[in-house]
Amino acid sequence: MDFACKKAASVVIAALLISFCAARASADWPTFGHDPQRSGSAREEDTLSTENVSQLHLLWKMKLSSQPMSLTALTAPIVADGVATPEGVRTVVYVAGSADEVYALDAKTGKAIWERSEDRSVLPKYPGMWLCPNNLNATPTIDKSHGLIYVLSAEGALYGLDLGTGKTRFGPVQWVPPFSKDWSLNLRNDVVYTTISQGCGGAPSGIYSMDVRNPRHPVIHDLILEEGFGAGIWGRGGTAIGKNGRIYADTGDGTFNAAAGDYGSSVMAVSPGSLDVLDYYSPKNHSDLTRYDLDIAAASPVWFRFRNFSLLAGGGKEGVLFLLNSGALGGENHETPLQAEKLANDGLQYEEDGIWGGLSAWTDTSGEVWVYVPVWGPASKQSPAFPVRYGPHPHGCVMVFRVVVSPAAGEPQLQPVWVSRDFDVPEPVALAGGVAFVLSTGENTQQTLGATVVSKPGHFGKRILSNQERMKNTHHAILYALDARTGKVLYQSSDVMTSWVHFSGVAIADGKVYVVDHDSNVYCFGLDSPRL
Repeated sequence: MDFACKKAASVVIAALLISFCAARASADWPTFGHDPQRSGSAREEDTLSTENVSQLHLLWKMKLSSQPMSLTALTAPIVADGVATPEGVRTVVYVAGSADEVYALDAKTGKAIWERSEDRSVLPKYPGMWLCPNNLNATPTIDKSHGLIYVLSAEGALYGLDLGTGKTRFGPVQWVPPFSKDWSLNLRNDVVYTTISQGCGGAPSGIYSMDVRNPRHPVIHDLILEEGFGAGIWGRGGTAIGKNGRIYADTGDGTFNAAAGDYGSSVMAVSPGSLDVLDYYSPKNHSDLTRYDLDIAAASPVWFRFRNFSLLAGGGKEGVLFLLNSGALGGENHETPLQAEKLANDGLQYEEDGIWGGLSAWTDTSGEVWVYVPVWGPASKQSPAFPVRYGPHPHGCVMVFRVVVSPAAGEPQLQPVWVSRDFDVPEPVALAGGVAFVLSTGENTQQTLGATVVSKPGHFGKRILSNQERMKNTHHAILYALDARTGKVLYQSSDVMTSWVHFSGVAIADGKVYVVDHDSNVYCFGLDSPRL
């Protein structure tokens, strides 16, 4: 073969390899909510569709050895494709267990490829309970470019495991205080992020980053958002990272005084890595949010683009959905959103009602952008008029909006479209192929007993329920598939799942849907005719 032929052959082979890799990109769900923006949308997925999702069924169920700690057993699943393992190249599903276990499962069979368990060298000062369970809580994140899965142990150490073998290739490096309550890891440009809430283990609330480019000299930064332990960031997704490079997080109850560096009941934008404060949105009623324990932080925000706008949507226990310009949060006075809509929690309860978990955003094939909001409890009497409602929803629902341009202001606006059927209660929505997947958890969301709360301090005689009480009156979880545009139910798993789940999420990859439950089961749903 002459040089020209060899060169042509090389080009063809390279093109085929690129084409193959592009075709297989759909099999990755590398972090909570699929991507750093926490969109919840598997954009490359082309197996599942509104036409075939009714054929979904359980492909396998795998019981893992992890023992639940308080309300938590396994983290939300994440997935990597094309992983070189001792058994060949595989698509692998990863979950972490409460007691510092990490499991890698073959996506095709559920069989364990490897399992790791970290021995604890430090013991917690206090017994664990559901508010501070002393467990591994943060969903890991996958660094596909380096073949690693980053995991944050209960002792506060970050370590990186080889995707194919589970061998430690990074760390462990002590990052956050032991037995702090950490939330889903995020990754961008070789910097890993987490957030902390609730003062567990004596850890102050804030945003934490670790630059892992030089494994021998990782660089750690933190942004403490209030003196003491207020302003906890406990949305399921931790941070959302915009494609503009900014890091976003919603804070919980706490003092607001921007001049002093206190950012309770606010939405923050910080710089990558160094975590310098760049911008913030603090609602005009931020003092009432803190007084009545109505954390904005109950749901992680989602960053997305619409036409030439870069936007952030979020909400919290108050049940108010807000839309922000991600480059100018709250406008010049930091208090003015593009839009705010009351969706739920007319009684201003600090438990059981409101917007929880995290929002999702999907751009359909025609370029329209949709926002999905998981709501606990019934709709507010002040909620906007939705053209389509699927009956009463006393336990919870998903409210869906289309992003449009306001004719009057020329700015983006959320237009109500449909409200789902009743869910008990919904996790953040995962989207693929025009289908919205919703996990109804079956969790008992009651947290306390006693008189109605009047002010946050002491909760005025309200007694916090024990682990055992929280685990009563639960129901088995159900996976639903809805038409993402209309809300019509296309599939439900019925009684396939045998237990409930607390603060979890859904993963979608290569025509399969993955969820977990409180009994440490991993479930894989797929179609009758698997993709070849």
